[in-house]
Amino acid sequence: MGLTILEIEVGNPANPKVTETIKFLVDSGAVYSVVPKQVLKRLGIKPLGTQAFRLADGSKIARQKGGALFKRGKRIGVADVIFGEKGDSNLLGALTLEALGLSLDPLRRKLKPLPMILASHLGAR
Repeated sequence: MGLTILEIEVGNPANPKVTETIKFLVDSGAVYSVVPKQVLKRLGIKPLGTQAFRLADGSKIARQKGGALFKRGKRIGVADVIFGEKGDSNLLGALTLEALGLSLDPLRRKLKPLPMILASHLGAR
């Protein structure tokens, strides 16, 4: 199975005109996106807390977590982001894909629009 690499703009939701373009490995099995903490700090994004993770070898790590703006073409969304440390890969996770209204076709390894459904209650008549 191949890898899907995308260039995505990352920014601070409080200042959306200033962004940095980053190459990401699309990992639809990952919940969060991972961006180098130096990039997030340059953009003025501050951590809001810490998230624990279990690695494939069973060990545990903790990383800071915040919120970032993501742009791809005309698509824009805000999602949780992990402050990547040395040795961490730049990952584009499922929450970011959903925030952009995209999904990954696992066979073709291409992004496709995510059907957006807005539930509504019409009430009894």
